[in-house]
Amino acid sequence: MIVIGNFNKLKVVNTTGSGYILSDGYTDIDLPFANTNATELEKEQELEVFVYKNKGGESTATLKKPYGIVGEFAFLKVIAETPNGAFLDLGIEKDLFVPKKEQRWPMVKGRRYIVHVYVDHVTDRMIGSAKVFKFVEKDTIDIQEGDEVNILISEETDLGFNAIINNKYIGLLYYNEIFEDLQPGNKRTAWVKKILPENKIDLSLQPQGYKHVLETKSVILEAIRKNGGQIPLGDKSTPEDIYKHFKISKKVFKKTIGALYKERKVVVEDHKIKIVHGGNE
Repeated sequence: MIVIGNFNKLKVVNTTGSGYILSDGYTDIDLPFANTNATELEKEQELEVFVYKNKGGESTATLKKPYGIVGEFAFLKVIAETPNGAFLDLGIEKDLFVPKKEQRWPMVKGRRYIVHVYVDHVTDRMIGSAKVFKFVEKDTIDIQEGDEVNILISEETDLGFNAIINNKYIGLLYYNEIFEDLQPGNKRTAWVKKILPENKIDLSLQPQGYKHVLETKSVILEAIRKNGGQIPLGDKSTPEDIYKHFKISKKVFKKTIGALYKERKVVVEDHKIKIVHGGNE
């Protein structure tokens, strides 16, 4: 069965004056020459193609890779506004339509928005919605605290940044734990910090737990050795400076250098850490 708005494995079964005919053994669809990236195809060749409905409502294949598929969230640019909605660039021959009723606020040409891509079961066409909270899972969570996840920054809030987790959930990164410039549309690796009542999820851009401290110890010791036995960071360094050097929070940094100090491997000053005898062993 050919799935609209997703990748399908199909075979070339014929050639026409305008393109190729592909089939899954049950249904034939067109792959226009314009959608092949100038690739020459042979009969019986198996392809992985993206399938969408064209303007005439016919299933059409393309070898181009879309910026988002059905069931995913994507950060897309508005290329046209109409009284009924907006058209967003999907990276293929067909633009993604977002109806007015699916916009959280009026979409503006030239701007980018996070949208969820889905199939309108009335028309069987792909459409988008900027009302992302309708499409995230809230009742059942199959991730745990400490898990590594993929996130897509969706919007800035009073507390920090909302982020879509693994294309399924919504979580929050707090301002006081962010030490880089984030914008909607950014993709990052993150870790689940805490799962709160009602399945609200707090995120962190650094791994959680003492295992991360153990891993960071060797990283900091190596940095000290490579810098001639000391680094210009210490107990009173700013979170921004610490993150710039090691991509970790000040809390993790202090735990790590505290552990190294207790092991008598380093001397910690306000703005300096020096290795001591045995610290590189």
